[in-house]
Amino acid sequence: MTGHLASIGRVWLRNAWVYRDRWFYGLLPNFFEPVFYLLGLGLGVGYYVSTGGAFDGSYLSFIIPGLIAVSAMNGASFETTYNVFVKLHFGRIYDATIATPVGIEDVTIGEALWAVTRAVIYGGVFLLVTLAFGTTLDARFFAVIPALALVGFAFAALGLAFTSVVPTIDLFSYYFTLFLTPSFLFSDVFFPVAESFPPALATFASYTPLYRSVQLVRGIMQGDAPTLFLDIAYLTLFGSILLAFAVWRMRARMVR
Repeated sequence: MTGHLASIGRVWLRNAWVYRDRWFYGLLPNFFEPVFYLLGLGLGVGYYVSTGGAFDGSYLSFIIPGLIAVSAMNGASFETTYNVFVKLHFGRIYDATIATPVGIEDVTIGEALWAVTRAVIYGGVFLLVTLAFGTTLDARFFAVIPALALVGFAFAALGLAFTSVVPTIDLFSYYFTLFLTPSFLFSDVFFPVAESFPPALATFASYTPLYRSVQLVRGIMQGDAPTLFLDIAYLTLFGSILLAFAVWRMRARMVR
């Protein structure tokens, strides 16, 4: 038993020793995440409800489109961050791939295309689930699918761009906690940001990719999309620029 305790202690000590050099990577994200939830749900939803804010239709019909967009975002984001980083640095899969006629551009764009597929799967499955909560199976339902592909494209490009520059896997905690989490909470998913926060913050939120994604999906599902062309143009341009950057950076990282 003593030997087992000593071995257990050594495993703990090894983890503590590694954490000594990496603690600062995880400290800030763990601090900010509950703060964002407090601001988003406590001050955002809480303020809106306490001041008598009302939603067109039911609250359920308000949040469903936003959560569908979030599902697509998550599908693309996880695929192009952790999964691509592991293939790039630990599995060395891309080193073997580019030794064939497949080029770096093909690898990067192929990963983006697969991430778009994952986004459509994630968002599409959630879309199907919402049928049990009152979503109507009509033309608008099926029109959401290409919108999910566009959302996936934007976040696939963003994830690849971040992965192409990040030096260590620990830094992905910053990407998810300091960018995706506040996007999740302040992009009109749970409450109208413009009616709960100062104009400057609402304007800033309107220029973020998840906000435009939520507006796109909500507009399609509710049959009222006043910013449809703006949303499509924004997500297309955003994804195209970042994908081009990711291709450039991946080439720089893999050709040395």
